Amino acid sequence: MTTILVTGGAGYIGSHTTILLIEAGYEVILFDNFSNASKESIKRVEKIVEQNITLIDGNVCSSEDLDTVFTHHSIDAVIHFAGLKAVGESVEKPLKYYENNISGTITLCKSMAKYGCKSIIFSSSATVYGDPHTTPILEDFPLSATNPYGRSKLFVEEILRDTYMADNDWNIILLRYFNPVGAHPSGTIGEDPNDVPNNLMPFIAQTAVGKRAFLSIFGNDYNTKDGTGVRDYIHVMDLAEGHVKALNIIHSLNQVITINLGTGTGYSVLDMVKSFEKASGRTISYKIAPRRTGDIASCFADPHYAKEILNWEAKYDIDAMCEDTWRWQSNNPNGYKAL
Repeated sequence: MTTILVTGGAGYIGSHTTILLIEAGYEVILFDNFSNASKESIKRVEKIVEQNITLIDGNVCSSEDLDTVFTHHSIDAVIHFAGLKAVGESVEKPLKYYENNISGTITLCKSMAKYGCKSIIFSSSATVYGDPHTTPILEDFPLSATNPYGRSKLFVEEILRDTYMADNDWNIILLRYFNPVGAHPSGTIGEDPNDVPNNLMPFIAQTAVGKRAFLSIFGNDYNTKDGTGVRDYIHVMDLAEGHVKALNIIHSLNQVITINLGTGTGYSVLDMVKSFEKASGRTISYKIAPRRTGDIASCFADPHYAKEILNWEAKYDIDAMCEDTWRWQSNNPNGYKAL
């Protein structure tokens, strides 16, 4: 059986991907330091897949922790989710983000090479495109970043490319996510951000469930159909499926490839609010606030390369994204902390 190490495996995307990996027949080893995740998520994943999962409490910045994994398990490939991801915090604490996201990846790759595992799928981000000159966004667009979080993703991409150039035995897939939303259709696992959410959907969901009095919409004067920002929201289960598809081809690569994972459709903030009102049957109160520094008007993917290379395309529409988010949030108003 092929064994996959999933760093950050207890997190939002990691936990959903774990379900599909196990359903696809992979053996999964999860590795997480729980700085932004809950062990409860994995307990619930185990109930969904009806089996126990190996979970190791460790930090990717620690070569000793990684030695523990690689000496006790024969790892065939790594899916690397472990990373800090709050844009605002990255501006306030850039060194923390560079240490964790960049140094952590370097330490991980050194350990992988030491133990002869040279296949990695990296969790990158559409933030590496900065403010794109046009949409939809293709993989060969110019790269830039407007904050330390985005730069950390961009730097890691370059580090991985250099790693391959120095040693062509590596197989590397860089998956650039757009805006993950949604939850497992069972409603038992979903996005449970610590403190203030980083993304739009948890704010909408928390407003609907009564945890927040209103939603702040930052800017309604963009050059979009209704003045609010447009983004490519992608269901987390579609995103998880993209990783399984990537694993299917990774050992035949012997190269570095970069792939957008998005739907190819841009939805405005007000589109998301209206769809969530439909899914929840509740009115979402909102207030217009000034634009945030660094925000852009529109960002959505051209997903054709993912279809060509991975035979992958998004299946869930905006209504399914909102319905699954509402099922998770209404069943778990306080996330995993409810227990």
